[in-house]
This record gives sequence, C-alpha cells and structure tokens, in this order.
Amino acid sequence: MTRIRPRRRLGVPALLALLALVLTAGCADPSSDPGASGPVTSPPSASGEAKGFCPPPEDTLASPSPCITYGWDQRVAENHAYRQAQPLTAAQRQQAQPRAAALAAALQELAAAEGTTPDALRAAAAEALGLEARQIEVQGDFLVPLHDMRVGGGEGRVCVNGSVDSSGHATAEVVGRTVDGSCLPGRGGH
Repeated sequence: MTRIRPRRRLGVPALLALLALVLTAGCADPSSDPGASGPVTSPPSASGEAKGFCPPPEDTLASPSPCITYGWDQRVAENHAYRQAQPLTAAQRQQAQPRAAALAAALQELAAAEGTTPDALRAAAAEALGLEARQIEVQGDFLVPLHDMRVGGGEGRVCVNGSVDSSGHATAEVVGRTVDGSCLPGRGGH
C-alpha cells in the first residue's frame, strides 16, 4: 500500500531568506570588474602599453596616445572586397563585346514579352552567351513585365552581365569575375 506524504511548505521567514538570497546574488562591487574602468583595449603591446582604438578626428578633447586607427570607410571596403571585379585586358573585353550585345538584345526582347519565367530567362541568356543554363546567375524579381533584374554568366575571368531597369530598358557589359568567383556581385547588407 502506498502512503501519500503531505508536502512541506516554506514558512514566511524561510521564504524571505530565499528571496533575499536571490535578490543579492550577482551583485558585486563595480570597481572590482577590470572591464568597467575605462575603454576597451587590445592586449598589451610588446612595450607593455595597452593600445585602444583612436578617437574620431572630430574629437578635440581626446588626449594623444598610442592607439589603433579605425576608419569606418576602410572597414566597409575590406568587408566588401569579395565583390570587387578582377581586372580584364583590353583584348578580353573586346572579344566578349559581341556576347554583351547579344545578351542586351535577348533581355530587351524578354522585357517586352509577358510571362517570362526564371527558366526562360536563363535559357535566353545562356543562348546569347554561348553557355549552359546552369552557368547563368540571376538576381531580382520575376514580375510581369520583367524589370529590375540582373543576369550574368561567363567563362574564366570574363563575365557578361546584363540588367533590365524599372522602365524596361536592357543593357549588358563585359566585367571581370568577382573575387568570390561569381559574375554578379552580392548585394551586401550595410
């Protein structure tokens, strides 16, 4: 036979002591925190001095000290370096120019047509560039009519990228493949 035992309940003094323990847990003297007393710095240098980030140039109250320079534009450029196109020679550009004209014509025809699908766009771009459909990159929205989209493809370092703007006008250009290996640079997010 099983016997049921009644549960014990905490009395008011025990409950108050538990509440006080919970409320005071985690409280510490802020002066004992090494990170709370000043700017964030990098590890000490060989000379033993810590180097923090330099204040912005417009900060006239900053005291001169050894610091790590910080340029926002430089950081953004470094962050987006993967989107930069590789250089092409004049001969590579000239050789691919007929493909660019063919792609612009194909895109202009598709922009005027109704009901263009991603597969139809890839097939038309592949035919214009002399490539397979799997080698074609596409970015943008497939709306009727086809506007605000980009398409690109190529072989080796040479790419031909085309676009249709919001008014339905198609253009194409010869560009170098991006550092990350695509013809169409990523759109980024900053």
